[in-house]
Amino acid sequence: MFEFLGFQISWKELLDIGLVAVVYFYVILLVRGTRAAAIIWGLFFILLVYYTSDVFGLYTLNWLLTNFLSSIFLIIIILFQRDIRKGLAQMGAGRFWRKNDFKIAVIDEICSAMDSMARRKIGALVVIQKNVPLGDIIEKGVEVDSKITKQLLINIFWPDTPLHDGAVVINSNRIVAASCILPLAQVSTQQSSIGTRHRAALGISEETDVVAIVVSEERGSISVAIGGKLTTSLDIVRLKRVLKNTLS
Repeated sequence: MFEFLGFQISWKELLDIGLVAVVYFYVILLVRGTRAAAIIWGLFFILLVYYTSDVFGLYTLNWLLTNFLSSIFLIIIILFQRDIRKGLAQMGAGRFWRKNDFKIAVIDEICSAMDSMARRKIGALVVIQKNVPLGDIIEKGVEVDSKITKQLLINIFWPDTPLHDGAVVINSNRIVAASCILPLAQVSTQQSSIGTRHRAALGISEETDVVAIVVSEERGSISVAIGGKLTTSLDIVRLKRVLKNTLS
């Protein structure tokens, strides 16, 4: 037993408080900067209205909110199903899967290939797997299992070749598959001008922790999607910096 501010606290209670604090910390990290954060604030507002209606005797409003909040767990699962799935996948992957340690030479090969294709306006989409496995996506593509080289990446995405459509998946410093189909992200009206490759990069980065690199065949520009956010107009220097900070 410990005494704190006149209260007797056991080690079990301290452990309980610590575990709850860790859970809340990881929930905040999970929803920070996402649309889920706005939904959580909306739920807090509803709880505030519910408490106010109870205090001031607004019986009809209180009855409506009581029935609404009785299904709050089901509502949370429906609203946050994508975020819950992504969070559980990252949690499991972070514990049981070894992080990829990408070699600097491999990053240089990828960046050099992306820069060369951008100059020639060759469309490309490269997905670099980190902790969350992409087995279901790799299975639907064409197995390659090859060393990463600039020439091979350019050959894969060269127009009218059999594998140029879809994405290349890289894992453990090797090209594991090509012509892979990725889920498309739902984009806003302001983002409606982005192409299918960019939507696919955003979609896979929303659901997993991958780094997705896109080369636009229309503009000849390089973009990177991480965590559902797209960074555009990268040159080879900035691309190397992003990949080294993210993967090394």
